[in-house]
Amino acid sequence: MTASSPSTATPAGPHADRPIVIKAVRAYALGVRLAVPQKSSKGAHQISEILVVEVETSDGIVGLGEGFCRISAKLHAAFVDQLLAPRIIGRDVRDRRALWKIMRASISGQPGGQIVEAMAAVDMALWDIAGHAAGQPVHRLLGGMGRTELNAYASSVMWADDRSVEEEIGLVLDAGYKEIKVKLGRPVEDAVARAHFVRRLVGDGIKLYADANWAFDVDDALRVAHGLADAGFLFFEEPIVAHDREGYRMLSRRSPIRLAAGEADYVASEALAKLTDRSVGLIQPDVARSGGITETWRICELAAAHHTAFAPHMGLSGAICAAASLHLAAAAETFLTYESMYYENPLRTELCDPVVGERQRMKDGKLPVPTGPGLGVTLNRKALEKYRIA
Repeated sequence: MTASSPSTATPAGPHADRPIVIKAVRAYALGVRLAVPQKSSKGAHQISEILVVEVETSDGIVGLGEGFCRISAKLHAAFVDQLLAPRIIGRDVRDRRALWKIMRASISGQPGGQIVEAMAAVDMALWDIAGHAAGQPVHRLLGGMGRTELNAYASSVMWADDRSVEEEIGLVLDAGYKEIKVKLGRPVEDAVARAHFVRRLVGDGIKLYADANWAFDVDDALRVAHGLADAGFLFFEEPIVAHDREGYRMLSRRSPIRLAAGEADYVASEALAKLTDRSVGLIQPDVARSGGITETWRICELAAAHHTAFAPHMGLSGAICAAASLHLAAAAETFLTYESMYYENPLRTELCDPVVGERQRMKDGKLPVPTGPGLGVTLNRKALEKYRIA
């Protein structure tokens, strides 16, 4: 949906108690070729695409949102334009739960896939507007835990040759990270050897985590888990296929370290299954995939109710997702650590001002929480046009 160009000025201070009506919704498909391909057990990823959404109100407030795009950002933008925007234009931004249900009604069947990722971008923008209208950062709207800075880990040392890994480890240690995640892959012997190699490189004072991106079956994952425990790793992320529920239950009963998963979940009910049966010790929803802040906050609250740690997933996402993830992390009761992507991606470093969640903002292994109203970032329109997919 299109409308005249919005004012970038945001009304200061709390908004009067009157409807905040959605006037226009604009969707943009963005993409960039990364300077260095990101290598995991699934292969090398060199293209990063995201969906950016602007929601404008009748009195000039503009909210920003981002949707996760693994396949086609243009497809996500079409979902916003053709399915979601017509359903919410003219409605009150403050009714975010009702608006989420209205967008959910565009899905015939179980919720998931690109439509929920598109919904995530719209929902995020609605929360950004709410924060601007109230003159408060989003983490305050969520209730807050009083955090002004967050533990963060470097993500991720790639599944590559030993020399490349040694260079990457040097870079992240020089950047000040005190926590590091390492990609692992097949065969089992190489994965275990890599874990011990990294431990020798960093010494005993650095927290280490591992991510297999579904590389193993249950039996091999158990062998790797024991190797990780011997090397002092603290969690093992997505060791097997994400939706192998019985596999996670079996593995969790025998693994010597906590399992982590959740980035592939679209809605809270999917996370609830993992939390209820205690098959993961760390839940990792991605706010740009899991239905936006409204649905991801449900997952955070479910994690708290089940006394399970929460850490937001970032991956190939951009600056708006980073801002939203920082707010969720600041407010979540069981927050453990924030995924800080240390490789260069212009969609994280150029798209918004100020830059958030990046290594240059780190101090003593921690990242500051955005303090401005809403998400606390503004869109760089030159970057938007530069990386927009024609």
